[in-house]
Amino acid sequence: MDGLHVLVRLQEVDTAIDQARHRRANLPERKALAALRSELAGVRSTLTEMTGARDTAAEEQRRREAEVEAIEVKRASLAKKLAATAVPREADALTAELAALRARQDEHEERLLELMEDDESRGPRLEALVADEASLAERHTVATAELAAAEAAVDAEMAALDTARVDAAAAVPDGLLTRYEKLRAHLGGVAVARLDGARCTGCNLTLPTSEVERLRHLAADTLAECEQCGRLLVH
Repeated sequence: MDGLHVLVRLQEVDTAIDQARHRRANLPERKALAALRSELAGVRSTLTEMTGARDTAAEEQRRREAEVEAIEVKRASLAKKLAATAVPREADALTAELAALRARQDEHEERLLELMEDDESRGPRLEALVADEASLAERHTVATAELAAAEAAVDAEMAALDTARVDAAAAVPDGLLTRYEKLRAHLGGVAVARLDGARCTGCNLTLPTSEVERLRHLAADTLAECEQCGRLLVH
């Protein structure tokens, strides 16, 4: 096989490898999994926030209930003292203290009512979030498996291409292979292009007529370069 043909074969294999790598990095299964992860993270964040708010409210409710209970005990004690006293000044002080305790108890009970209403409205939303999390987690598991299968398929293709690449590169003379690799590194992975009419398929620029004529009169296995981009041209 002459130099141009082995180079063309090597370029075809390298292009296929590059395409497979790009395809693997941009698998639709990968995008689907990323979207699910984002959605699941959002649901879990909201669930954590709401659960935290519920726990905080529950702690406040327990504290206020304990305070209401303590106030009721103290009110009962003061009421007995008030009933037993005959001293007007003491009676006035006890009455004022009982009124203050009643006001504090009313404040606690009003807040307790708000907390219970909030908890009642929060319940269905938490249940819905828990159900959403379970559903998304199941879909995430399935999507993870689908991505792994898609990656495995591309990996098998790339393994075959890697083998083909070794064979193709072995057929290229060392000096030419070095030149090819340098061009690939500087020209976006494409070192060999075809002359399509007067256009280089590597840079998509049109070559001067005189240059096209010169290239067409070269022997079929003669190496030529695109004067626009420097790629090796197959004509």
